[in-house]
Amino acid sequence: MSKGFLFADTLLREGRTRQRRQKALEVLRAALEAVDPVNAIKRHVSLQRNVLQIGERRYDLNAYRRIIAVGAGKASGAMALALEEILGERLTAGWVNVKDGYTAPTQRIRLHEAGHPVPDARGLAGAQQIARMVSEAGEDDLVICLISGGGSALMTLPVEGVSLADMQALTTALLRCGATINEI
Repeated sequence: MSKGFLFADTLLREGRTRQRRQKALEVLRAALEAVDPVNAIKRHVSLQRNVLQIGERRYDLNAYRRIIAVGAGKASGAMALALEEILGERLTAGWVNVKDGYTAPTQRIRLHEAGHPVPDARGLAGAQQIARMVSEAGEDDLVICLISGGGSALMTLPVEGVSLADMQALTTALLRCGATINEI
């Protein structure tokens, strides 16, 4: 190990540098807490009696026959769990496509694992299920959509004439050339 690394290691263990490191860790913890999907949903969604508030919007739940949640993304499983905690039995059903391994112990919203960043057949099947659920919703149903990063790959539903293989090839080519998420 070089002298520079040993010196840095010593500094991190001593005096004011240790205090600065502790402060940096506190800032990091606060940042992670602020972007935690469960906390984000709970900050922006609340239920008081029969009124659901999402951001600035209010929904009188007595006006709705069913409440359905759909969505996709790497954080959408955690978001679905938070929504279930808020709505409880008022939530009728749901379907959310999540990246493999990004599930949560939901009860009413089905979390469907699929491929990311390259879309796969499971994501396509999940997107078709989401489209069915939404198309069956009536004017007296409330549909809540939970979308997070990765949603475009996890909820791919190509238009007629474009195949899943086309989408996979395009996504793979864009990833290989270093395209940003905005470019993809």
